[in-house]
Amino acid sequence: LAEADGEGASSDDQTDPHDPDQGEVLSGHERTNYPFVLSVDDLGKGFKLSAQVQGGVAAERVCDYMQTALAGLLHALAEAPDQPLASLGILPAAERDLLLHGWNNTQLAYDRSQCLHQLVQAQAARTPLATAVRCGAHSLSYAELDAQANRLAHHLQALGVQPDSRVALCAARSVRMVVGLLAVLKAGGAYVPLDPAYPSERLAYMLGHSAPVAVLADAAGREVLTACAPDALTRLVDLNLDPAAMPAVAPQVPGLSSAHLAYVIYTSGSTGQPKGVAIEHRNAVNFVAWAQQAFSAEEQQHTLWATSINFDLAVYECFAPLSRGGCIELVDNALALMDAQATPQQHAVSLINTVPSAMAALVKAQAIGPHTQAINLAGEVLKRELVERIFAQTQVHSVCNLYGPTETTTYSTWVRMPREQGFVSHIGRPVANTRVYILDAQGQPAPLGVVGELCIGGHGVARGYLNQPEMTAERFVADPFSEEPGARMYKTGDLGRWLADGTIEYLGRNDHQVKIRGFRIELGEIEAQLARAPGV
Repeated sequence: LAEADGEGASSDDQTDPHDPDQGEVLSGHERTNYPFVLSVDDLGKGFKLSAQVQGGVAAERVCDYMQTALAGLLHALAEAPDQPLASLGILPAAERDLLLHGWNNTQLAYDRSQCLHQLVQAQAARTPLATAVRCGAHSLSYAELDAQANRLAHHLQALGVQPDSRVALCAARSVRMVVGLLAVLKAGGAYVPLDPAYPSERLAYMLGHSAPVAVLADAAGREVLTACAPDALTRLVDLNLDPAAMPAVAPQVPGLSSAHLAYVIYTSGSTGQPKGVAIEHRNAVNFVAWAQQAFSAEEQQHTLWATSINFDLAVYECFAPLSRGGCIELVDNALALMDAQATPQQHAVSLINTVPSAMAALVKAQAIGPHTQAINLAGEVLKRELVERIFAQTQVHSVCNLYGPTETTTYSTWVRMPREQGFVSHIGRPVANTRVYILDAQGQPAPLGVVGELCIGGHGVARGYLNQPEMTAERFVADPFSEEPGARMYKTGDLGRWLADGTIEYLGRNDHQVKIRGFRIELGEIEAQLARAPGV
């Protein structure tokens, strides 16, 4: 029998009111300075649990947890006496089902056999004359983008690119950069983005670690690679090459499936070297399917692509609009909107996807045009002040707060904040076909409102880290809560808790990772650099 006394009154009064030696008790009230008191009363044939808790926590919940733990203990003693005590669950069945399944009911149907480039290819067939990408004075229609990517893809195939081959792309931002991305995918390979602005030592490491079959580069990329990785020049393919002799139709890639690699993006590493996150086509296609459902065609009609290709926010900026007929407005970075030379088309963007620090600068400079409908912010903690300034100083309809590590394909949770609603402090709910678990130190679901590690399962979970099986095994583990065969989840190292309405509150890290302008920085990398300095 489990009972709870939420008022904090004593469960049983042992005083006899008719005993003349004790006098008459008119009333009794028990108080405590402790935030939590649990009493166990022996009733002879059974016992009673009574809880007193501070406001905001239901005493009935505490008694339910205790009763569940005791029932589990009895079962373990009888059936599995070697089971570790810490592995016993405390969540009643209803709460466990809500946390693991009810709030993770995110199913969205999509074609799981498709590859990422096929989404763009299909859109090119539907709207061949529409503008697909624009960068300054240069632009390409969907038909032109598709044909140029097809010819370059045939050329890459002739060089030996096949499924799961890596092809590095080192180029300044231009329409040909977009052609290069699509061409690698159409040839069956996976692109490895190398931003020429990145430190030369890091570019050299990523080239050596990813071992690309070919390196696509423009003049800026060639200059950087000549200085930092001259060996790569033997595999270099001129990005501006448009092999006219090659067919303008999509090449056939025998054996290519959605389980093959689409791209490898390098993130900061705790061991002092970056690690390459290997994303498969099916991961990215699920992400794009969610984006099509979450954002209207009008919102994505003119999407600003301002993020470095080395940063996974760029995956949204490229493939979400191109999969539904939108136009990409390509700029060097988000702050380009503050430039007096910014084009009218750039000021007419309908959706901006960036980090809060960059958005704060744009709002301060009054660089958000009247056509911008939605702003997506990710990569940093979003603060109320910024959201309120956006609504006060622009005509934006909604601000979206998005959360997710590169290892689970860009975004894993999101919340849309319409102008009428204003700021909310949580990171929302899981995106389509994504499961979020908040687990304690034993890997068990933490109770509602209790802090634990955010672990993410579902269709966005990456293949792992390229050429790092030990680290992959450590962070990508079997999903014990999914019924899907072979399901895995990623241990993010982020802390959070479920709120009563099924949203998630983000509460920082459980390790030493930090964020600077949205970029993941592992302090192990800083330590490794310091250790190389003379005298340290």
